[in-house]
Amino acid sequence: MAGKTLYLGPRLKKLRREMGLTQANMAADLEISASYIALMERNQRPVTAEMLLKLAKTYRVDVAELADEDADETSARLQAALRDPLFSDIAIEPLDVDDIANSYPGMAEALLRLHTAYGEEQLALAARREGAASGAESAADPMGEARAFLAARRNCFPTLDDSASELAASLSTFEAMQEHIAEHHGLEVRLADNVLLRGGTRWHDYHRRRIHIAERLDPSGRRFQAALQIAILEQGAAIEALIAEGRLSSDDSRALVRRALQSYWAAAVLMPYRAFRKSAEELRYDVEALAGRFAVSFEQAAHRLTTLQRPGEEGVPFFFLRVDRAGNVSKRLDGAGFPLARHGGACPLWNIHEVFATPGKVHAQQIELPDGERYVSIARTVRAGGGGFGQPSVLRAVALACAAEHLPRLAYAEALQGEEPTPIGVACRLCHRPRCIARSAPPIGRELIPARFRESGVPFDFSAD
Repeated sequence: MAGKTLYLGPRLKKLRREMGLTQANMAADLEISASYIALMERNQRPVTAEMLLKLAKTYRVDVAELADEDADETSARLQAALRDPLFSDIAIEPLDVDDIANSYPGMAEALLRLHTAYGEEQLALAARREGAASGAESAADPMGEARAFLAARRNCFPTLDDSASELAASLSTFEAMQEHIAEHHGLEVRLADNVLLRGGTRWHDYHRRRIHIAERLDPSGRRFQAALQIAILEQGAAIEALIAEGRLSSDDSRALVRRALQSYWAAAVLMPYRAFRKSAEELRYDVEALAGRFAVSFEQAAHRLTTLQRPGEEGVPFFFLRVDRAGNVSKRLDGAGFPLARHGGACPLWNIHEVFATPGKVHAQQIELPDGERYVSIARTVRAGGGGFGQPSVLRAVALACAAEHLPRLAYAEALQGEEPTPIGVACRLCHRPRCIARSAPPIGRELIPARFRESGVPFDFSAD
């Protein structure tokens, strides 16, 4: 705070009202005039360092609380929101944004909520238009709503990151989590076999006051399940407050978002935001190396990389997709505005479908969409289930993708040096690239060329113009 002029009008007024004081009362306590109090509350006079200390001493409040260092984060969030193309023709100076964040925090929060609601509505409108174009029913889709909720917030929740970071050091091991749950909730955490859990991974035995976690899970899986249980026990209020900000239309949508936010908090305990982002930069976003440093799985590390969009502390923005051998999408997370976040990942030329041939090996690829946008894709298989002879398991593929402009920041840059990007499509019905050998359907609105006199060698031949 040294050398920084502080205008704390709204916070000073809030403090006074919370204590039930009039301006005259506060003036008497601080031995100044009531008119000076009024000037400070209207931001027509700064709060000096001497006055700040007098306020803290008189009313026994924390100086940091009065100064509200959160204003810097609010300013960064506002700056990020104002980068929306919607505001591209409005000249807003950074100092003006700082003034709003510092002097009118309530107004700043209102603007941020409006922008988030606007983003949600834009995503919902795009989904409705796509549904109308494909003849899909207009009934509410819980999965779609949950994905829109996360995408509107770029899959980043700073309040959850902060609370997780506060506990991360004391919950660094599975044993520490066991002790925490026992001490704070009177629940015993035990490892249990598959017979007791009936194929599940975690069970809260309410009557015996026990938490059973599957012993077949690897260490990272056990830690995640224990952290997830702590999130369920302790983060309910914070998570419900976030859910209340969304306009979710059904209990199923709310349940899906609740589960996603609980998992988000658990991952943030295993991989605290600032430590993970710093390591990501040091290791140049090498997913395997990050997984090793934080003792988590490849999928957990890849998943966490999509969340590094805290305003002012952003990492490379990634999109995450998980598919099975049949191409069914079981998870999408968008922190990059990647078009495949809306339409799936059906193009067989994308490396997410090639990795099944070499399980456990990381593939890196440059890809180009029909509109000319280029991306970097990192893909690998992951396995879920198993853990014993005859236990069912499933092999899936996960891919991370980011804009090609970030390639120099990635550990995969050297391997992709000079490589031409692979042309892929969002979906065959939406891809108008001619002569694609991998095409499974003709594009919408294009006339096929008759094959009476010549066989083209591609599944669907159509005019390129």
